Amino acid sequence: MAAQARRKLIAGNWKMNKTIPEGLALVRELKGLVASLPGERVELAVAPPFVSLQAVAKELEGSSVKLAAQNCHWEASGAYTGEVSASMLKDLGCAYVIVGHSERRQYFGETDETVNKRTRAVVGAGMTPIICVGETLAEREANRTLEVVERQVAGALKGFQAAEVAGFVLAYEPVWAIGTGRTATSAQAQEVHRAIREQLGRLYDRGTAERVLIQYGGSVKPDNAAELLGQPDVDGALVGGASLKAGDFAAIAKGGV
Repeated sequence: MAAQARRKLIAGNWKMNKTIPEGLALVRELKGLVASLPGERVELAVAPPFVSLQAVAKELEGSSVKLAAQNCHWEASGAYTGEVSASMLKDLGCAYVIVGHSERRQYFGETDETVNKRTRAVVGAGMTPIICVGETLAEREANRTLEVVERQVAGALKGFQAAEVAGFVLAYEPVWAIGTGRTATSAQAQEVHRAIREQLGRLYDRGTAERVLIQYGGSVKPDNAAELLGQPDVDGALVGGASLKAGDFAAIAKGGV
């Protein structure tokens, strides 16, 4: 598959924001704003908090916007108070599940090993993982960006076959750019995305590497989206704060067309 044939995926990670009524109002507005987007070129997904998934799923029926979850547990069921399994998310209509977000790594003890286990659960339930990787500011300043990112990619994908990985989504999110207003330059983003794609070629094969979608995340906004999404190895965006405003999120999506 040629690189230019990859469809962009613009996913909105709402994090711990929006009540159910607020979330429904957001997706109602969003549906109208993105109805004319060419689906063969750009796909949209939203990742509300767990409590809103069922209501948002119903609101999205008949639209092209897909439903995503922000996390899941790696076990199918059991005594894991406060956790949600992949099969539960599949039952609600989720197409994607975000795993390994830097906030999960920073605040909740996520490791490369648990990211791998969660990814396996997502795939086993018939959904697509959005696997987050990215370096801290200290790691970038120490020139360890590619070392850190490649370790995270290898850890997340351990044990998976090429045919599985070809359908995955990776999201490069430099930790220093998440929620800070700072954004990697388009050249910095492209450098890391290219390195990830080359690593996928080494781990699997060139064809697999060309099929994997690699999103950029980290203070993506309407005014920088088009330049970031115009890079040859940037296949979409994982959007945080800007996804909480329908107009901003739609504008970012239009930047990927």
